[in-house]
Amino acid sequence: MTSVTSAVFTPAEFSTTEAGPRRQHKAQVCFGQGRISLYDITALARAQCSATLTGDSSFWQRIDAGVAFLDKLLKEDGVIYGVTTGYGDSVTVKVPLSQVYELPMHLTRFHGCGLGDEFSKEQSRAVLATRLCSLSQGYSGVSRDLLSLLQDFLNHDIVPCIPQEGSVGASGDLTPLSYVAGALIGEREVMFRGERRCSLDVMSELGLTPLTLRPKEGLAVMNGTAVMTALACLAYERAEYLTRLSSRITALMSLALKGNSHHFDDILFSVKPHQGQNQVAAWIRHDLNHYEHPRNADRLQDRYSIRCAPHIIGVLRDALPWFRHTIENELNSANDNPIVDGIGEHVLHGGHFYGGHIAMVMDSMKTAVANLADLHDRQMALLMDTKYNNGLPANLSAAAPERRFINHGFKAVQIGCSAWTAEALKLTMPASVFSRSTECHNQDKVSMGTIAARDCLRVLQLTEQVMAAALLAVQQGVQLRIQQQELAEQSLVPELQRMLAQLQQDYGLVTEDRPLEGSLRSLVNAIQQQQWPLYQE
Repeated sequence: MTSVTSAVFTPAEFSTTEAGPRRQHKAQVCFGQGRISLYDITALARAQCSATLTGDSSFWQRIDAGVAFLDKLLKEDGVIYGVTTGYGDSVTVKVPLSQVYELPMHLTRFHGCGLGDEFSKEQSRAVLATRLCSLSQGYSGVSRDLLSLLQDFLNHDIVPCIPQEGSVGASGDLTPLSYVAGALIGEREVMFRGERRCSLDVMSELGLTPLTLRPKEGLAVMNGTAVMTALACLAYERAEYLTRLSSRITALMSLALKGNSHHFDDILFSVKPHQGQNQVAAWIRHDLNHYEHPRNADRLQDRYSIRCAPHIIGVLRDALPWFRHTIENELNSANDNPIVDGIGEHVLHGGHFYGGHIAMVMDSMKTAVANLADLHDRQMALLMDTKYNNGLPANLSAAAPERRFINHGFKAVQIGCSAWTAEALKLTMPASVFSRSTECHNQDKVSMGTIAARDCLRVLQLTEQVMAAALLAVQQGVQLRIQQQELAEQSLVPELQRMLAQLQQDYGLVTEDRPLEGSLRSLVNAIQQQQWPLYQE
């Protein structure tokens, strides 16, 4: 028998333990001493660990050198964008030295125009951690006080209230990040211990000193890709888990539909060596117990939504290493403007705030994820329809024969799946191609990365809803096969037996029509919390 881990490849990106559900996290994430992973950001977002700054002297030398160099340039009356000039198209406006220290405060204030829903606590904490990571590269000209206060906000769970709308993704996430900068100086609202409060009052209560922004520090906080990158970190972890869950649901669908397990054979997949696709096929093959109990269906070939599932899920699985590499490169970059090399004494004006890489990842990810919604919507259609489900009752109703006339089982749930899938597919229109020239044609080509990231999170939510419905329905289909003695429960691999037993305990058979909203919401939450440890060694 071939085990789940005996695939034809070995790269760490595709290891069955690469990113299991809610992996164990270190007690602290240390900024300033090496690369930070996206899993460090998600752990900080969920307050599963604390933030700390390195004690490495060379790091602090670089931080202090940036501050000292800016002070030197100011004394010499040097011209520095956003320090001695206005912002954006106002770069030609020379700011009198007497007003240089007021300038960053004005940047935080005039960008306080965000609208829409606010980011969740988890998302806003991810933004704080992501911005701290960028500033900790040591090329932003920020003070020790700024880094320490960002650390304090994370560790005291002071969460800025950040509206979601208003960023074009270049010049960075200016408007949403103004709510971070404003909170640091005591002028915006935060969530603290379940209450919405003025950040100044919270800092006073905790004995923290509000930040007095130095020249360049307003730009340093606001002029970067922290919001879109933070959302990308959170999206990645959810998408990675969905490749596992989608594989498990497909295996259950094959069992419920009396499918042909030979479609996932290792020899078959050895001749098309996409590594992620092969991993998915191995997972499904393992769940179907193919080598001990090959099941032969009435049809020689199952329909595409079963037979081609590894190829569909595999697209996302194969893209994950590129997604992660790109997200983590952006995460570990200095992405504001200008870049300050304090030790080499250079001020370098550029466009590192441009979020094109994150925009491309998010547009690509949302398309691959939406394809999973479409896959399971098609599988649901097979499961419900007596023309295709190989003897299961219509709409999977488990009603007694004399009650079948008035019971409709999962009919409306399938309609819901179609609605959620359609909305997910509609959102796959790439945001990154909708650049708009703005800000007096200074920002004449922008990334739209934050809109792409927000779209991706919505597609993930909709796809998780489709998967919750598919899981609720297919576990009923498998139970019906077992009841009809068409499937022996003991023939299932132990992981499937345990998962089905838990699902049946929590969500009993739908024998009489009942509202399923509560069950669906519970399952969506279980998926987002990655309740089932899928495909672990």
